[in-house]
Amino acid sequence: MFESMGLALAVAGAILLFLFIRSFVRVVPQNEAYVVERLGKYNRTLLAGFHITIPVMERVAYKHSLKEFAVDVASQQAITRDNVPLGIDGVLYIKIMDPRAASYGVDNLNFAITQLAQTSMRAEIGKISLDETFESRENINARVTHAIDEASEVWGTKVLRYEVKDISPPASILQEMEKQMGAERERRVAVTTSEGYRQAQINQAEGDREAQILRAQGSAESMTIEATARAEAIRTMSAAINEQGGSAAVAQQLAEQYVAAFDKLAREGTIALLPGDGGDIAGMVGKAFTAYESLKGQVDQTRAGGV
Repeated sequence: MFESMGLALAVAGAILLFLFIRSFVRVVPQNEAYVVERLGKYNRTLLAGFHITIPVMERVAYKHSLKEFAVDVASQQAITRDNVPLGIDGVLYIKIMDPRAASYGVDNLNFAITQLAQTSMRAEIGKISLDETFESRENINARVTHAIDEASEVWGTKVLRYEVKDISPPASILQEMEKQMGAERERRVAVTTSEGYRQAQINQAEGDREAQILRAQGSAESMTIEATARAEAIRTMSAAINEQGGSAAVAQQLAEQYVAAFDKLAREGTIALLPGDGGDIAGMVGKAFTAYESLKGQVDQTRAGGV
């Protein structure tokens, strides 16, 4: 019996010793801060580590996390500059920088921050139009963050950022926006179609122009080659005529062409026109030779006059 009582007294003594040590020994976790009051008045702030407090006289009045945390901002009604009511909600990211100010500067920090965020958001939305609320969310977030940070500085907090989660216009505005988007899509289709047609017409015109240029170049080259060939033939013929027997050869060729021409008329035409001396081949050759000699004489006179 005495042994049992002794064991019970030892356990009770150990518990009392633990409670006594615990009453003045404080171990603060990382990224946390304890605000200590002595006799009801702020005394100091305990950061991460081992600390000793005076029992009865001192107590930990507030505990704060120094990590960044999010505060949900409930949906609210805001009116834009062009008098359109919108439902807007968001989320606020803050961090406690001064545990003492966060403890004694405001009664309920989260509630105060939420109300301040809603007020700032309504004020910023009232400065812009409906279209700007969808086009410049980043600017809205930045302005709201700046406004809340300035107002909450006395509470020992730092507003890191504010994000708009959702913007809900009225049903009538949504219908108008859908019609506007449909009209915009139709306009883009029409513009794309017209641009394609215009480009096709330009391509066709350029192709026709290049084809005409190529045809003209081909015709010019063909005429140049033909003229060069004729000039070469004329030079060759002239050289052959100036040689011995060239005149007789020319006369013979003229006579042959003369006879061939009348033969073609006799075969292809229904009516043939023949000279009176068509049967006299020798006379025909003589006339051709005489015409040739006369033409040659005129050419020679022209060259002599030019010289």
